[in-house]
Amino acid sequence: MPTIILRPGRDRPIRHYHPWVFSGAIAAVQGEPERGDTVEICANDGEWLARGDWSSQSQIRVRLLTWNADEMLDEAFLCRRIERAIVNRQALCVSSAAIAESNAYRLVYAESDGLPGLIVDRYGDFLVVQFLTQGMEMRSERIVAILADRVRPQGIYERSDAEVRDKEGLPPAEGVRWGQSPPKDAIIQCGHMMAEAAGQSLRFYVDLSEGQKTGFYLDQADNRSRVGAYCRGKQALDGFCYTGGFTAFAAANAAEHITAIDSSAGALDLARANLALNQLDIPFEPVVGDVFKQLRAYRQEGRQFDVIILDPPKFAHSQAHIERATRGYKDINMIALQLLRPGGVLATFSCSGLVSSDLFQKILFGAAVDARRDVQILERLSQSPDHPVNLAFPESEYLKGLICRAW
Repeated sequence: MPTIILRPGRDRPIRHYHPWVFSGAIAAVQGEPERGDTVEICANDGEWLARGDWSSQSQIRVRLLTWNADEMLDEAFLCRRIERAIVNRQALCVSSAAIAESNAYRLVYAESDGLPGLIVDRYGDFLVVQFLTQGMEMRSERIVAILADRVRPQGIYERSDAEVRDKEGLPPAEGVRWGQSPPKDAIIQCGHMMAEAAGQSLRFYVDLSEGQKTGFYLDQADNRSRVGAYCRGKQALDGFCYTGGFTAFAAANAAEHITAIDSSAGALDLARANLALNQLDIPFEPVVGDVFKQLRAYRQEGRQFDVIILDPPKFAHSQAHIERATRGYKDINMIALQLLRPGGVLATFSCSGLVSSDLFQKILFGAAVDARRDVQILERLSQSPDHPVNLAFPESEYLKGLICRAW
């Protein structure tokens, strides 16, 4: 088996169970590993450290899967890891009431579940999979077979269209991998994952073949009802609303009026359909446009809101984008603060993993200073528990949110 020798002093992250080996940490490659091959990782003195998948083109040259020298990366290994992920999700839903409340959640979350490069999302009777690395691409048929046997869905659909595949030298891949093709108008039930938080859940139409990510933003599952609770009797604005996840929960909490902005007319049509699906009949104002420009137009008009929700797409895709992302987050939050009535609530999020929670709070502080608003943090939010954070892999905590009150 090919062996990777690390440079002196570059073994500490591996000993602390961080699952990535960057190309700059490699001193030598013994053997000729092919794309996705299993490789051994050794310290500079030859001590065996771990075993993982070789990526021939990515700067992340190896993704580690085991630190146990006796554990082979075979089908039995895949079965153990996938079954562990399934059991962990079942443990979140410790009562039948909680299971009924949400039938859409992340089943396998890559490094956090010990399977770097593999994403599996459950949408009712269908699974959507992403194979994002050369190693997981090589194992895709075995993984699909294991999922079909353990979960027994109606179908498994592949959405390996994330940009990371390009860095791996892999083309996009999409289509049915097993069983039936999901319907265009699939309906999911979405609410809290945790039984003790059970109470409010709503239904949503999802397009598993063409929707954003794998069809829906599952990582905001718990946050939608948290934010919705602040909308009762309020005039709310949902920026970057997509298909109306936050909009629907604001409506379910008896918001007085909701303005929803998105660049996609189709997404806004689906947001309206989702309100109707849940029999939520409230004043709803969909606006097709650029959120930055639309908020500036509202500022020019002197329009104000009681609650503003900002859940933008990722602004920072690499270290080179952080400065631009920082400016973008500050700009949009500053304008939002200027549009809030005194005592109004801003629920603001960042899904850019490269923007830390500390940096995001500093950005919001700068926005508050420029907007000349006195701002209090009421709640700190993160991704839902079906997206667990691996302590050895802080990169797995990417979503951060703040609910704030502005005076």
